[in-house]
Amino acid sequence: LLDGACEISQLMEIAEEQKMPAIAMTDHGNLFGAVEFYNEATNHGIHPVIGCEVYVSQQGHKVKDDRDRYNHLVLLCENQEGYKNLIKLVSTAYLDGFYYKPRIDKDLLAQHSKGLIALSACLRGDINEAILADRYADAKRLANEYVDMFGKNNFFLELQDHGLDQDKLAMPQVNRLSAETD
Repeated sequence: LLDGACEISQLMEIAEEQKMPAIAMTDHGNLFGAVEFYNEATNHGIHPVIGCEVYVSQQGHKVKDDRDRYNHLVLLCENQEGYKNLIKLVSTAYLDGFYYKPRIDKDLLAQHSKGLIALSACLRGDINEAILADRYADAKRLANEYVDMFGKNNFFLELQDHGLDQDKLAMPQVNRLSAETD
């Protein structure tokens, strides 16, 4: 709805042509396309990875205050337990945390992290924001916090290059962070 411009069946045809064994879909804040995505992927012999780019409130998902900032975090379902946890997180974001966007917080995330793989997200992720604000120590602390929450093999730093000046600033520091935190 917010980032993707690709129609799901068209995407699957391209993925099949490219012999991609798996593909993920991570709508912003919702799972509205998950059923169609899952069915189309399996119909094309492609392993579907269901996910969501969630909005993580800094003050708490129930806080309704314009000063509350939120950050992006990508969550991918590793297994059935992860899928159930993602459904819980997204549902709670809408039912309890909706304030302009469906939001969760880190306490809620920690309670429902099993079976999920997390990615640090785009420039709106808290790690990238800390890096761009010249707060590298905070970025490192956040990365370790996510490793503690999801497990060493279930948290990954994202590198994105969309040709933006901020990407050019963030990428070397994310590489450094990756090397220092393994």
